[in-house]
Amino acid sequence: MYFLYSVLLALALVVVSPYWLWQMLRHGKYRTGLRQRFGVIPARLRHRGGKCAWIHAVSVGEVLAISELARGLRAEMPDYRIVVSTTTDTAQKLAASRFGPDNVFYFPLDFAFAVRRWFNALNPDLVILAETEFWPNFLRVAAEQGARVAVVNARISDRSLAGYRRWKTLLRRVLAPVDIFLAQTPEDARRLTEIGAPAERVRVAGNLKFDVPPPRSCDITDQLKSALANSHAGPVLVCGSTVAGEEEILVRAFHAVVERYPEAVMLLAPRHPERFEEVAQLLTHSDSPFARRSRWQGESLNRSILLVDSIGELASLYALATIAFVGGSLVPRGGHNIIEPAHQGVPILVGMHTENFRDIVNVFQDHDAVRVIAADRLGETFLGLLSDDPERLGMGRRATAVLESQQGATRRMLHELQRLVVRSAHEAQPA
Repeated sequence: MYFLYSVLLALALVVVSPYWLWQMLRHGKYRTGLRQRFGVIPARLRHRGGKCAWIHAVSVGEVLAISELARGLRAEMPDYRIVVSTTTDTAQKLAASRFGPDNVFYFPLDFAFAVRRWFNALNPDLVILAETEFWPNFLRVAAEQGARVAVVNARISDRSLAGYRRWKTLLRRVLAPVDIFLAQTPEDARRLTEIGAPAERVRVAGNLKFDVPPPRSCDITDQLKSALANSHAGPVLVCGSTVAGEEEILVRAFHAVVERYPEAVMLLAPRHPERFEEVAQLLTHSDSPFARRSRWQGESLNRSILLVDSIGELASLYALATIAFVGGSLVPRGGHNIIEPAHQGVPILVGMHTENFRDIVNVFQDHDAVRVIAADRLGETFLGLLSDDPERLGMGRRATAVLESQQGATRRMLHELQRLVVRSAHEAQPA
């Protein structure tokens, strides 16, 4: 099975290599860390002796989610070195800032030769995978090396469930090396057992993303807050993590808001940096005055759009919102995390496509702390909330209350990981 999988993976790599090359040339993506992905180990990361825990978090969302867990591991298991791998460039930068560049690297492609080099270099006693990183060769090599494996914040999305079901027989073998699955919800736990995870290894521990602390205010947030107050601008619509096909809808909705609220402002933050220029061109042709955050010098933003062409500032900018919209949801992209605006106590809108965050959105919906709306109703929903102060402010308060009620996953997962490590130590002792 593993040989055939590796052959198919190699063929897939050949097929997608032109796209990789194009992204490297056009946006510089994938170039950084390419050698690491193929198993070339920087000297700074080689095994230093002692125990090691390897945490893998694919992108920014997963890095944020595991950050408190990693801090907890350092506090509760101080004899362990904590290293973190990521897949995306933005996650790599965030992880390096949080855990130190000497402890952060790019996750290898799932070829046995590349994976084995990393295991030999790090010699991890514990491997922690965030969400659903079920890489067959990686898990097989982890078992060969004697590492304990935990999947934390485990979830099975609606979109991936059908595919997993088709490969259930093979998945049972792939998942066998995992010692414990810590699922976000009872439904995720049920789905994990349905696709082949041993039921006795599955626990419900909650969602780490609820435990992510609120962001610190950044310089641009303070500058914008002052500028908006000085020019008596508002209301402020903060539209974050938008994807292709959404900005046009949001601009039309903003035009409707400006007709009734002439001093309104929109902060528009595309999800992917490579789209900043594309969105700037769209705004140029939209008859909407706009400024780029990278060039903004404090001038008035009344009746205009600020294109947030920066990374890492959106979570703080939600504090300025009269209403927040979280993207990836007006078009079928699965949605993005609504917890960042919830931290700021602001009312939240999303589109109909929130499959990737179904459980989080459902919890907020159950408490009337988020509005799920169709694209053609976005403008009227903005206007309805702006004209109803009690409902708008109440939504924000309810969002914060829901967030606080769902916290505690980090503590539960730390407990389970410590039990796993202790059990492993006992089993390793000679009879």
